[in-house]
Amino acid sequence: MILNTELEYKGNLFPSKIISYKKIVDSLYFTTENNVVLQLTIQRGSVLRFRYTTTAIFEKDFSYAITKYASRGFNHLEISEDKEYYTVVTAKLICKISKLDLRISIYDVLDNALICEDELGFHWEESHEFGGNIVKMTKTSQNGESYYGLGDKPVHVNLKGKKYENWVTDSYAYGKDSDPLYKAIPFYIGLHHKKAYGIFFDNSFRSNFDFCHERRNITSFWAQGGEMNYYFIYGPQMSDVVAKYTDLTGKPHELPALWTLGYHQCKWSYYPESNVKEVAKKFRDLKIPCDAIYLDIDYMEGFRCFTWNKKYFPNPKKMVKELADDGFKTVAIIDPGIKIDMDYDVFKEGLEKDYFCKRADGPYMKGKVWPGECYFPDFTNPEVREWWSGLFKELVEDIGVKGVWNDMNEPAVMDVPGKTFPNDVRHNYEGNYCSHRKAHNIYGMQMARATYQGLKKFSYPKRPFVITRAAYSGTQRYTSTWTGDNVATWEHLSIANTQVQRMCMSGFSFVGSDIGGFAEQPDGELYARWIQLGIFHPFCRTHSSGDHGNQEPWSFDEDILDIVRKFIELRYKLLPYIYTTFWRYINEGIPIVKSLVLFDQEDHQTHERNDEFIFGEKILVCPIQEANAQGRRMYFPIGNWYNLWNDELIKGGKEMRVDADIDSMPIFIKEGAIIPKYPVQQYVGEKQIDELTLDVYYKNGKEKSELYEDANDGYDYKKGRYSLRNFKLVGKANKLSIQQHKLGKYITSYKGFKLKLHGLPFKISKIYVDNEEFKLEDLKVNGDNIITISKEFTNLNIVGK
Repeated sequence: MILNTELEYKGNLFPSKIISYKKIVDSLYFTTENNVVLQLTIQRGSVLRFRYTTTAIFEKDFSYAITKYASRGFNHLEISEDKEYYTVVTAKLICKISKLDLRISIYDVLDNALICEDELGFHWEESHEFGGNIVKMTKTSQNGESYYGLGDKPVHVNLKGKKYENWVTDSYAYGKDSDPLYKAIPFYIGLHHKKAYGIFFDNSFRSNFDFCHERRNITSFWAQGGEMNYYFIYGPQMSDVVAKYTDLTGKPHELPALWTLGYHQCKWSYYPESNVKEVAKKFRDLKIPCDAIYLDIDYMEGFRCFTWNKKYFPNPKKMVKELADDGFKTVAIIDPGIKIDMDYDVFKEGLEKDYFCKRADGPYMKGKVWPGECYFPDFTNPEVREWWSGLFKELVEDIGVKGVWNDMNEPAVMDVPGKTFPNDVRHNYEGNYCSHRKAHNIYGMQMARATYQGLKKFSYPKRPFVITRAAYSGTQRYTSTWTGDNVATWEHLSIANTQVQRMCMSGFSFVGSDIGGFAEQPDGELYARWIQLGIFHPFCRTHSSGDHGNQEPWSFDEDILDIVRKFIELRYKLLPYIYTTFWRYINEGIPIVKSLVLFDQEDHQTHERNDEFIFGEKILVCPIQEANAQGRRMYFPIGNWYNLWNDELIKGGKEMRVDADIDSMPIFIKEGAIIPKYPVQQYVGEKQIDELTLDVYYKNGKEKSELYEDANDGYDYKKGRYSLRNFKLVGKANKLSIQQHKLGKYITSYKGFKLKLHGLPFKISKIYVDNEEFKLEDLKVNGDNIITISKEFTNLNIVGK
């Protein structure tokens, strides 16, 4: 007989003292009296994994976030114990585990400096409603510690004093400090005493992070289910932390095709066909470079995915071919919702094969999106992903669409509380069956993965191009992304700047915003300033909601059109520089856009800077983010910086005002840099590149630069058919030397370089190429310090009078 129906509340529960320890290969297991087990795995000398169970038994070890290509291995491991601690020492770290309560403290092995320590450490609360535990971790914030990362949060770059939630959410017209948004990236970086570390909390349940908000000097993170499972990643350089996190969760599987780095034009929606062609023609008539035109949901028949509205697009294959002949790639949207319609082949096949998500007691998950009532594929089932990838054959292989844009994949559902699936929806989760509570945050990621697999299959031998709105850690392996449904306001211009910086330091560099704002209508000044920022984002696309008006470059006055053209042309000139930064990102995990703190963490002034950033390795950018501004104050980090527009040299380490009228913006080049440039093209591949320009910025000292090139598409670069040029510049008072070393088998189309020398403090008297003196007229040297030279040179010496 049960008389008491009140829930017994046990509150927070904690590990007790350690009673046993064992080592199995690279994992150490510490068991407590109350059956808590800590599994400490040494991934690398600087990467430790901490995984806890409260039942003495671990669940199957599975993660969508961790790549199978992640680096593993270490060259030093010592384990010892004394009365109070077990101590684990690697080549980089000292980790102490308290015998009393399993609390952790981690030190730098070189100087014994404390890096990170548990406050309460791991604890948990039993979940009566769902079973399992709410898992929690609290750590002590060190003196002066700052926090960065966490994906697309639309806030100050430094997260200190704030708290956030990770639950992928359709957030139309979100604002500053809105939370949660479209991405769930549970990774943050801590920085104190000039040392940086990262923590990746690999748990796909709804999670929260508190950076000294509720309790001063205490940082905590927790999740509504699953395991306390996190990776500790040590730098001590922030850039190394991000690179190691990106190595762990995966770098993009391919370099993007060069055309994907051009300018893209999108709208909800361009239709019918005549409207699409009209927009494309106007780009060419006005000589505004553009590589891609996007088709939003109105190209479909009743918003049914993988169909065409024959009234609007009677012959899509012919249209796509005609656009391609004029240099435009076509990118089409595909959403997850499949309309309930027995006359619709995709729905009928998915139903017959039982590929749609179901509720706990068996009914299908039914939700309203653009087509009306829909069912939704379970992308966590490998068989469903294979089916989905096959659906792209007609769209990509037959019709010729070159890219696919996944939207609404949070998954978004209309007219329901929470804007998504109920918690009781069930998912396959790679055979680890679970509820939507666990699968929600990775649903969009797995849809993008399935789409990527389809594009890779049917785009071959070209490279795939996918864009996703929703993402979890690791999604960068498959796809690019954008920051979602923003608004045409000056505040959102600023938000776009910080969001892209934050995404890049969270391992996801192929990112941009809807230039000009998706919702509402920008004026010409705002649009021009947004274009100026957007050309320095890895993904560069204008997108808008058509019901607010037109947002093409010519939608404003002639002056704005000229400014927009000027900056898009600058983007196209910089394509070899941008492509090289992508090559570094894909190979080394180095972020493409770097907040100043990533560039120089030792300068405390950089820890709070939001606006300025480094694009690639050599370009300093600071957008104008206010109306009617003719300049702004900005901070110059360590080093000396040339003004792009007039070659004025600014000494770093200070804040100063920079003039920038509407047709300009603050752009500076690092002293000693060699910046490669193409001639302006209306689209990638329009021209054969007969000569490559190298803008050389003099430095009294040494500087290294790189130039990576290949066929701009396809996979031959993976077989060694690439060209990697390493330039070493050495400047002295009356001499400038450039050494070149080339790797790779790819032969570029151009035969020579045009060197433009900036800031040269002397007049040229002699030039030696590979130790042979050349007459100045033979190298076409002129008064503008321009030199024409063979691309095959290995040593160039320019001597002054």
